[in-house]
Amino acid sequence: MTQSTENTSYKDIKKTVLARIRSGEWQPDSLLPNESELATEFSCTRTTVNRALRELAEEGYLERRRKAGTRVLSAPQRQARFTIPMVRDEVEALGGTYRYALVSCDQKTAPDWLTARLALSPGQDVVHVRCMHYSGNTPFQYEDRWIVTDSVPQVKQANFSEIGPNEWLIQTVPFTNVELTFLASRADAALADFLDVAEGEPVFTGERITWLEGRPVTFAKMYFAAGYRMTTQF
Repeated sequence: MTQSTENTSYKDIKKTVLARIRSGEWQPDSLLPNESELATEFSCTRTTVNRALRELAEEGYLERRRKAGTRVLSAPQRQARFTIPMVRDEVEALGGTYRYALVSCDQKTAPDWLTARLALSPGQDVVHVRCMHYSGNTPFQYEDRWIVTDSVPQVKQANFSEIGPNEWLIQTVPFTNVELTFLASRADAALADFLDVAEGEPVFTGERITWLEGRPVTFAKMYFAAGYRMTTQF
């Protein structure tokens, strides 16, 4: 089948390639025509073809290897794309009025458990921020965050009295890798007071570590009030 439309967009090429994979015209493990051949077929540039194939590879349908060509994966490997959410956006998306309150902010030497967890050098400095996020007057999230000053030196001058550390980091520094852990933990007396739950009650908890080019940026624990729900699709 030959595509006769000129100036074909990369989205059109993606759609056609995916249709051929799903119909069995291009079988699992089979090699696709090279980019020059596809550019001729679709009456477009190799750059347009490259973008379409690259996105399909990122979405888990193709495998691309230099000099070996592009082949159809025998089993699609869908990849989740992760964007760090801002609590403000989560609250407002639910129709609430976002409010932030700083609990404490200190610069100190990383404790032993954090040094081990992030593979830090002994004696490395961190900024430790604890804060609350509210929906109106209702507790939404308690955040306990450690930021590595060697990776983010500007944090030493940051003022977290008006903006939360998560929102500040999103605006200040990118990340290249992230590790997420979700668990249920029991509220101690302090956490129970912050989230307005009974002491010992299970609390939905998220742990997140981010890195920038192999350098640890931050470790955070987020504790959510009762009724919090997380949904993801990929």
